Amino acid sequence: MKEYSTLLFEQKGRIGIVKVNRPEALNALNAVVLEELSDIFGEIDADDSIGIAILTGEGRSFVAGADIAAMKEMNALEGRAFMIKGQAVMQKIETLTKPVIAAVNGFALGGGCELAMACDIRFASEKAKFGQPEVGLGIIPGFGGTQRLPRLVGKGMAKLLIFGAEMIGAEEAKAIGLVEKVFPPDELLAETEKFAELILSKAPIAVRLAKAAINNGVNVDLPTGVSFEAEASVAPFGSEDRLEGMGAFLEKRPAVFKDK
Repeated sequence: MKEYSTLLFEQKGRIGIVKVNRPEALNALNAVVLEELSDIFGEIDADDSIGIAILTGEGRSFVAGADIAAMKEMNALEGRAFMIKGQAVMQKIETLTKPVIAAVNGFALGGGCELAMACDIRFASEKAKFGQPEVGLGIIPGFGGTQRLPRLVGKGMAKLLIFGAEMIGAEEAKAIGLVEKVFPPDELLAETEKFAELILSKAPIAVRLAKAAINNGVNVDLPTGVSFEAEASVAPFGSEDRLEGMGAFLEKRPAVFKDK
């Protein structure tokens, strides 16, 4: 893994941990951070020694939004290009062939909330704060927030959060479906790693294709979605891992999967 100026990376077994590292700016997203996030997740996707990724932030913030000072100087066309760049990074994370868990340790505002939403699963510290404050700055969420938020929490709640531009705490975020689990701050990363290990204990090909089936099917009608599911079932059903998993179940022993 190459060195990055705004990111830290650590590998624990088959878990790749990416940490946004601009604590002096509360880890705000600028063009460099977006480019480096795109690069590092490309590396993770291509690295067979990594089976799952965790994304978190350094210091008291996950990501406190996009860099407002940089955006203030942009004209309309430059702003559009910046939004498209951010959208591409979120899409890359969302469609990664490996699961990505957000460990939201602090502020997840604006682009930070959008970054968390692009991950497959969101775990949060009890001290985490979420919000889409863009309309208070004269803009709208532009890294996918107007699209992913209503898909996660419903149209009405998404409008409430976006139009009101207010922050909510971790427990409220969990109650509305924006966050899956909440932990004390000093337990967040360990609990996220524990769940990552649970996922790694399952058949990789099945997890990979389950993710693809969910992502492809969630925004289409049910008949089309179950068609995606049927096609995604073919490779796992023809795999060695399926024989191992079912054999282990019948023999009452732990399965040893090989991603084959």
